Amino acid sequence: MFFIQNNKEPVVTWSDSCRLTWYDFKAKPKHRVSAVATTASGITFGFSVKKNEKRVISFTTEVYAHFYPEQSWYKPKWANKHVLAHEQLHFDITELYARKFRKRISLLKTTNDVASRLKAIHKSINEELATFQNEYDAETDYSRNVGTQLQWQAIIKAELKKLDYFKFKD
Repeated sequence: MFFIQNNKEPVVTWSDSCRLTWYDFKAKPKHRVSAVATTASGITFGFSVKKNEKRVISFTTEVYAHFYPEQSWYKPKWANKHVLAHEQLHFDITELYARKFRKRISLLKTTNDVASRLKAIHKSINEELATFQNEYDAETDYSRNVGTQLQWQAIIKAELKKLDYFKFKD
């Protein structure tokens, strides 16, 4: 079993009904940076492989989009609903890439090198996620461009809907 997560750290798992509140942001604000808030989120991934004497015969995976409260922070003086919506979208983008990851996994065939292929997909997804998160911040000017922020919200909502089949089913 291969699993990436610090099990001692509390997490919030993404769901349709889970909307972040400022109460979820537990870390101390970083006053030396210009950011008003930071959302720490990521994809938690685990897998197991079943083998017989000669080959891999099956594999299972778990993929979650998680928010990390103890690494997420905000500056109360500057925080508002608009900034919170920006931070929520960071978490929603993490879920979007978790769904893309699940979709790619669903296309894999069981082969002897499936473990290395899963790890490679995980690495690739995380790189794509980081690039996309940075693009989101740049285009919205970290939430300051209200019109662009609203466009991104519509785009991410539509993209999540397209990949609805691959959302986590608990």
